[in-house]
Amino acid sequence: MHWSLYLLIGIMVLLGIIAYYLRPILAAMGLHRHYTIPDFDLKGRRALVVCTNHNRLDPHNRDTGAFGSEFTVPYYAFINAGMDVDMASPKGGEIPIQPPSWSWPLSCEDDRRFMADKEAMAKLKNSKKISDLKPDDYDVIFMAGGWGAAYDLMQSEDLADFVTRANASGKILGSVCHGALGLCSAKGIDGEPLVKGRRVTGVTNDQINTFGIAVTPKHPEEELKKAGAIFECQHGWLDPFMTHTSIDGNLITGQNQNSGYETAHRILERMATQMNEVVR
Repeated sequence: MHWSLYLLIGIMVLLGIIAYYLRPILAAMGLHRHYTIPDFDLKGRRALVVCTNHNRLDPHNRDTGAFGSEFTVPYYAFINAGMDVDMASPKGGEIPIQPPSWSWPLSCEDDRRFMADKEAMAKLKNSKKISDLKPDDYDVIFMAGGWGAAYDLMQSEDLADFVTRANASGKILGSVCHGALGLCSAKGIDGEPLVKGRRVTGVTNDQINTFGIAVTPKHPEEELKKAGAIFECQHGWLDPFMTHTSIDGNLITGQNQNSGYETAHRILERMATQMNEVVR
């Protein structure tokens, strides 16, 4: 057998090994690490998942949008608990997906479940316009990230007004990664920035620089601190994989794409506690 054929076979075997083990390796490093959300019975409760409409990473003109697992993980955490879930965006209509978050090896099980779910995909293609909605129709408002969110969540006056009114009604407000920007223009009941003096997290400046997206107009760590938030996060030698969830009253926020499971879990936990308090 010619040596070149041996080489080709060796390369194919190596690629096969990489393909088989890459997902587990990334999970061990911290990407979508295994996390079991306990069972909750929250039938009759409603959640709104808010994503970006922006689909271009300026000035490079690369595709961007919402990061898959940052909305699919909480979406199914809420669905699995028996909740009704709507999807919305500042302008309504189609929510773009940040590549390659829905491709191998970055996609997670909930991403694949979502892509095969006709009802969920219809919500993604035809998201509700935030200005057409009423905060009192929902029990939790969750804002997903993705690089596109840096261009429109904080800049949307409609979203700021919606979150301000939701907070005044005591709704649970959640976010992960760049989704925290949706909190930055909202006001608390005292008229001060909603996040002022409160513990909140989002993607860090270090993580943004690691991914080479400092070109984006709004950075959660900077904007949260400007608004007076007590910014919490975790750092490590594998910094992009570090994760943290902050809880401060009705604000439950996750650091990045690896935080969706715990953040959704803590939201469900708080909702269940509220229900028990009402029963008593």
